[in-house]
Amino acid sequence: MVKAADRAKNPAGSSVWLEQRAPRSGGGPAGLDRDRIVAASVRMLDRDGLGGFSMRRLAAELGVTAMSLYWYVDTKDDIIEYAIDTVYREIDLDAVDAGADWRERIRTLALDYRRMLVRHPWMSPCAGQYLNIGPCAIAVGSRIQEAIRGTGLPLSGQPGAMSAVFQFVYGYGTIESQFERRAAEAGMSQDDFYTGSVAAFRDDPQFREALEPMTDILDERASHGSVTDIWERDFAYALDILVAGIEAMVARESAGT
Repeated sequence: MVKAADRAKNPAGSSVWLEQRAPRSGGGPAGLDRDRIVAASVRMLDRDGLGGFSMRRLAAELGVTAMSLYWYVDTKDDIIEYAIDTVYREIDLDAVDAGADWRERIRTLALDYRRMLVRHPWMSPCAGQYLNIGPCAIAVGSRIQEAIRGTGLPLSGQPGAMSAVFQFVYGYGTIESQFERRAAEAGMSQDDFYTGSVAAFRDDPQFREALEPMTDILDERASHGSVTDIWERDFAYALDILVAGIEAMVARESAGT
């Protein structure tokens, strides 16, 4: 059994995917298996977030004792790592592979990744806490590298291009998911929450002068109706800019050569 103290000795190389877990003797609790545990974990994390997730609460969700879970996992971090890899399955790799060129493949990966982050707000803070080296995460990562390699950028420029696109997607999806959750916690639709928030500071005299340079863009955004439409429009346009930037860099490299 892997203990937290053991992992603390080697935090950089700590992952459930790197550990050789000795099989338990005998049979596990009836009706319980790792897939069921992980599925329940994803539901709980979606509903309660990382702060509301514990082995005790997970056991209650499954109708078993907390000790029953340790038949299949050693720590709460194990479960979170399994949950992370499970939601990476939501990125449609068949659709990525069907893309006609690197542009289509990058767009499909970016859109699916963003939607995954929005569906599972707990994923964003996990990105820097765990190695994300499960089989599904690695499959997604390999498709990202293949798509970027297909751009024609030199090897030295490919990591920067991956960062430009997918760190943008990470940030965009994180903000979108947190905004959606904040509106839900307030018992409001995203549209009502956005309208109310903007009105709160636009109508406040102390902000009037500072907001003067932003009036045109605030009015433009308000003209689009739903917040969902704004999310979709802005994401698509930003992705177009990034793709155009990659194309420009490829052309620059070719001209330099």
